[in-house]
Amino acid sequence: MARKLPPLNALRAFEAAARHLSFTRAADELFVTQAAVSHQVKTLEEHLGIKLFRRLNRALMLTDEGQKYFPDVRDALDQLAQATKSLHKSDTSGVMTLSVMPSFASLWLVPRLQNFTTAYPDIDLRISADDKIVDFNQDDVDCAIRYGLGKWPNVYTQKFLSEAVFPVCSPLYLEKHPSLSDPENLKGHVLLHDYAVINESERHLSWKYWLAKAGINDVDHTRGPKFSHTHMVMQSCLAGEGVALGRSAMIQSELDAGRLVRLYDYAIKSKVAYYFVCPPNAIERFKIKAFCDWLLSESPET
Repeated sequence: MARKLPPLNALRAFEAAARHLSFTRAADELFVTQAAVSHQVKTLEEHLGIKLFRRLNRALMLTDEGQKYFPDVRDALDQLAQATKSLHKSDTSGVMTLSVMPSFASLWLVPRLQNFTTAYPDIDLRISADDKIVDFNQDDVDCAIRYGLGKWPNVYTQKFLSEAVFPVCSPLYLEKHPSLSDPENLKGHVLLHDYAVINESERHLSWKYWLAKAGINDVDHTRGPKFSHTHMVMQSCLAGEGVALGRSAMIQSELDAGRLVRLYDYAIKSKVAYYFVCPPNAIERFKIKAFCDWLLSESPET
């Protein structure tokens, strides 16, 4: 059976006014006007059909009914406050599920996760690697990392990482093909392709687009093996099997370690970027905000 409850704001106004025996002091506590407190108390009295206060010239007194009602209302509000406090405290630990693209998880996120677990040892991050856009209303996921323009409806978004695209290869491949120092000599070399490029905003990830922007017209951009995920392209490139378009966000550690070599100065700056997303109000939760802040700390250039 449905509970017949008075309006919560009216109960809060009554409890504060009864505790202080003053509409003015209750208004100061609740950060509203005295008139608002008086209106809320009147609403509660009308809802109950009972007078709760005696309004005297310079004083406010509880009626017999008000004196009887006040302790129960006070205890109920205290219980709600304690339940909320306990819920927030519990949110500093436990499982948090993150949805993220497989290649980004493999190349960027996982190598850095120790930094997060060291900073927040009580949060158990559960990673769900999937290319599909998560539906927070249906999927059992707390937050996600998405790649795009950041214009998704009904979610909180925070950009944390941008990227540029440029050709890379392994040192071994470059040693075998020193002529690659000139981009015109890409002709005849094995191009490694990421065929997960599915829309206009991601065309900068294709060899066709990069070659056109670089002004190179005599290289067949259709030749070479094609992979469904970026991390597979990079594995092939690291193995010395050809030249790939490196995405700065994902391969910086490989460049720093010398496992990959950037071939040319020309790069295409992406219009799309990596975003942290979650349901609008979820960013106020401790675990969610902690992870968002950590992402930003790992990407200081954003």
